Amino acid sequence: MQEIMTLISEVGFPIAITIYLLYRIEVKLDAVIESIQTLPERMKHI
Repeated sequence: MQEIMTLISEVGFPIAITIYLLYRIEVKLDAVIESIQTLPERMKHI
């Protein structure tokens, strides 16, 4: 049981950072997808 607790405490920080970074990437990716989807409509106005 102690080994598992040690493993979680050692690996917990990198996992938390990874989840945070994945969330930030997801938000930016959603903005890129929205921009690409509206591109044809914007190109019609040029």
